[in-house]
Amino acid sequence: MTADNPQKRSDPFQFGTRYLEEGDDIFAHNAWDHVEVDPQYHDFIEQQTLFQREHQVSDFDKQRFNDKPEKWWDRFYSNNQANFFKDRKWLVQEFPVLGHITQENHGPATVLEIGAGAGNTAFPILAMNRNPRLRLHACDYSSKAIDIIRAQPTYINQGNQVLHADVWDVASEQLPPGLTPGSVDVVLMIFIFSALSPSQWRQAVLNVFSLLRPGGEVLFRDYGRGDLAQVRFKKGRFLEENFYVRGDGTRVYFFEEEELRDIWSEQSGVLNEDGSIPKQAGFEVLDLAVDRRMLVNRQRKLKMYRCWMQGHFKRPLAT
Repeated sequence: MTADNPQKRSDPFQFGTRYLEEGDDIFAHNAWDHVEVDPQYHDFIEQQTLFQREHQVSDFDKQRFNDKPEKWWDRFYSNNQANFFKDRKWLVQEFPVLGHITQENHGPATVLEIGAGAGNTAFPILAMNRNPRLRLHACDYSSKAIDIIRAQPTYINQGNQVLHADVWDVASEQLPPGLTPGSVDVVLMIFIFSALSPSQWRQAVLNVFSLLRPGGEVLFRDYGRGDLAQVRFKKGRFLEENFYVRGDGTRVYFFEEEELRDIWSEQSGVLNEDGSIPKQAGFEVLDLAVDRRMLVNRQRKLKMYRCWMQGHFKRPLAT
């Protein structure tokens, strides 16, 4: 124990503060925050990546998994219903703007959650909301996921006054039902961008840019390169570099920090009315960081590393 952190305790959110310091017993706790991957584990990651690359998904299966990815999520939600993911009650601690816009005196605000799943983000926001002028749109390209949201008593009882759930693919060329360009204040993207193939990123970012008003914000969290989930993939799961298919047919990509910075800050393809490119067409990156956590199996003396990316982006004000 140290004077700065006498109990070695960590809030599980906001990039926790249980730091591993010289002289600490690694196996004294189940998890440590902001721990860099040690050389041995880094070598293991490299070996696993080579193995995965040598045992890729067949060309036939690549087409099968990439052709209609939403159908695999339909199957996922048919099998798991609303009980697979925990409600994300940590959102306000990670993204304080959600606490502000749900206050009673905030005024009109529109929030769009992309990749809403079974409502594990939307329903906690609805529960804490005190703003009578908040409108919350929850969208997912899985129709089964939207059916689950719409079937919940909480959704039925609020009568579409605040929460609206609709099927929408963020990588399509259409905008979601009930929303128009420049009509959204905050976009939530929690573990959804990784479900897209790299070829879909540009259209997705373009849609988000179009939907947000100038000054609107994107709250982002997703998987980082070298995460335990990536390292654990076996034969026949590698689609392309850092892009995999799970055993249930759903896809997942693992990002680097600078890669995400480039994706969100580059020219997003939005044009002026005369067809010219705006001076500012990409997002301002307000925050982008790696959230690392070392998990410890104290009985077996094993170390495992989780890695997530967290970002906060803003559509620039008109110039």
